[in-house]
Amino acid sequence: MTWGYVAIFCAMLLESACIPLPSEVIMPFGGFLAAVGHFNFWGVVLAGTAGNVVGSLLAYLLGRFGGRRLLLRYGSYVRLNSRHLDKAEQWFQGRGEISVLIGRVLPIVRTFISLPAGMGKMRVSKFLIYSAMGSLPWVYVLTWAGSDLGHNWQHVAPFANFLSILVVVALLFYIISFLRRRKRFDDAGERSRIEDR
Repeated sequence: MTWGYVAIFCAMLLESACIPLPSEVIMPFGGFLAAVGHFNFWGVVLAGTAGNVVGSLLAYLLGRFGGRRLLLRYGSYVRLNSRHLDKAEQWFQGRGEISVLIGRVLPIVRTFISLPAGMGKMRVSKFLIYSAMGSLPWVYVLTWAGSDLGHNWQHVAPFANFLSILVVVALLFYIISFLRRRKRFDDAGERSRIEDR
């Protein structure tokens, strides 16, 4: 059971470190497992929140010490492009440091807001506090949704096979899309190296 909390922590860490793993799947599944007795509800919430904060810190440090140039150079490996970075930077610049707190509950922005916070050299202690305060409600609501589903599983069970197929198809689509994007990035890099010779 302990490994389950570690898995939730690691998955949420990756999501907040700009690796596009959907917290909208991770946390409800953890909540569902809590509802059927495999986990403790608050253990799931705390593991998810802690993962979010640590992953956010990693992205913050990358933004602070790597800067925009490094992020754009290697970002496509994790599906980060200039549009994502621009959106996060605009959000951060337009609202200031409070955007770290608010941005934690917004799609796309929540994943990348740590980068401009690091690039803007926001104070680390304040960044961590805002990240924790913003992550906790988001993680709680997603975990609660999964837990509620678990408590009402008898109503959902007839559709379980269909839902399982949808999840597998979505996962395969994501993996294929990621691999194709990475191949395009590698091909573009190879062409630019040939042109430079």
